Amino acid sequence: MDIPRIFNITESAHRIHNPFTSEKLATLGAALRLETGTRVLDLGSGSGEMLCTWARDHGVTGTGIDMSRLFTEQAKRRAAELGVADHVTFIHGDAAGYVSDDKAGVAACVGATWIAGGVIGTVELLARSLRAGGIILIGEPYWRQLPPTEDVARGCLAGSISDFLPLPELLASFSHAGYDVVEMVLADQEGWDRYEAAKWLTMRRWLEANPDDELAKEVRAQLTSEPERYATYTREYLGWGVFALMPR
Repeated sequence: MDIPRIFNITESAHRIHNPFTSEKLATLGAALRLETGTRVLDLGSGSGEMLCTWARDHGVTGTGIDMSRLFTEQAKRRAAELGVADHVTFIHGDAAGYVSDDKAGVAACVGATWIAGGVIGTVELLARSLRAGGIILIGEPYWRQLPPTEDVARGCLAGSISDFLPLPELLASFSHAGYDVVEMVLADQEGWDRYEAAKWLTMRRWLEANPDDELAKEVRAQLTSEPERYATYTREYLGWGVFALMPR
């Protein structure tokens, strides 16, 4: 069980696998007013930066589940590095359909809503692991401006314009599903640049070390095209944020 290998290559040096900086992640933790001992469930936990830093800074406990074997091992090392390995657990596994027996004060899926077929399906999945009075966190892209054509949407790596909503409509969709939006922290251009541009040096170093690998041609093609694609499409049209929800 693993994610496609190309992602393990391009994001192998990332601590945060979405357009958030460490400062934004800290802002989110503070905005949620986390209390010591709060249990956090993180589906699609990546390299564990959210759980590990919140355990260090706020005294939370919790569990992260991620399909990437590499990212899960990185998360365990990060927990040891920050001295919180006794407070957080990382499981290499499929987060799709995962429901915790121990109800969480915060149930999160930050950037992997495909695990339950989209935003609302993922909200419903997380709600099954949430204790009364708890908070759901959803990380999701939105259109900063609607793409004028489907080709532009595909340039943003969306399947179509309908894959994402403008921010007001995304917020309204949570309300229509029966949830109050109680906080949000949005990525900025610096966060996007750090997420996307950091891949390019990783790819270049990987190519230098693995010229004969079966994925070398794919990585080379991606490194050649990604800077222009990102600057033309994603950077101009796509936003991203984490939204805190509480069921009514």
